[in-house]
Amino acid sequence: MPNNDPFVLAGREYRSRLIVGRGKYRSFEETRAATEAAGAEIITVAVRRVNITDPGRENLLDQVPPDRFTILPNTAGCHTVEEVVRVARLAREAGVGNLVKVEVIGDEKTLFPDVAATIEASRILVGEGFVVLPYVTDDPVACRRLEDLGCAAVMPLAAPIGSGLGIRNPYNLRIIIEQSRVPVIVDAGVGTASDAARAMELGCDAVLMNTAIAGARDPIAMAEAMRLGVEAGRLSFLAGRIPRRLHASASSPIEGMLD
Repeated sequence: MPNNDPFVLAGREYRSRLIVGRGKYRSFEETRAATEAAGAEIITVAVRRVNITDPGRENLLDQVPPDRFTILPNTAGCHTVEEVVRVARLAREAGVGNLVKVEVIGDEKTLFPDVAATIEASRILVGEGFVVLPYVTDDPVACRRLEDLGCAAVMPLAAPIGSGLGIRNPYNLRIIIEQSRVPVIVDAGVGTASDAARAMELGCDAVLMNTAIAGARDPIAMAEAMRLGVEAGRLSFLAGRIPRRLHASASSPIEGMLD
C-alpha cells in the first residue's frame, strides 16, 4: 500500500485498513496468529464475552497486548441502551481507553441493530467523552444522524452478522460513503477476500470482520487472504477503474496502423 495513504481513525494513523474480531477462535494463540497474518492493528473484543478485566484469569490482553494493538471494546450481546452504556463504562474502567464499538441488538434471528437505540446510546456515550464507532444498518439517514452526534466513524453492515453473504446493497454504501465526513467501516457480512476487496473498491475506509476468518477451514491463511483483498481493493480504488461501457473498446489504438 502507498506509504502516504494511512487509515486515520479518531486522529490516529494506522497502516492497516483491516480490523479483526476476537470471537470464535479455538484459542488465544490462534487469535494472535490470525491477527498477525491479517496485519491488523485494531482488534475488537466483546466485553461481555472475553476477559479483559480480571488479571487472575486467562486474559486476552496477554495475547493481544495493548502496546502493540489498539483494543476496540464492543458491546456485543447488549439489547438496551442501559446495557450498552454500562458495558462501555466497564471497558473504560478496565483501562483500555475511550474507544468503543456500539452494538445494540434489535432482532435475535437476524442480529440486525436497533437503530433508534444505537443512536440514543451513541448520544450518551459521545457526551461522556467516548470515541464512538456505531454498528448500524446500511441506512444513509441513520449514518448521517450518528455522524452529526459526533461519532468518530460509522459502521454500516454489508449483510447480517456471520452470514458471509457479502455486500448486499452496494448502492446504499455508495451513498453513505459520498455523504460521510468520517470514516466508513463496513462491518458484518463479509465472507471472503473478494467481498473485502469490493468494499474497498467502493471507497470504504476499512473493513471489520471476525467469522469470515475465524470460521474458515484455515483461519491463518484466510487472514492473509483478507489482508491482501483489503490492500488490493484500496489500491484499485485509488488507481481509478475504467468506466463501464456497453460496447467494446479496442485495447490498442488504431492510429498509424499499416494499410
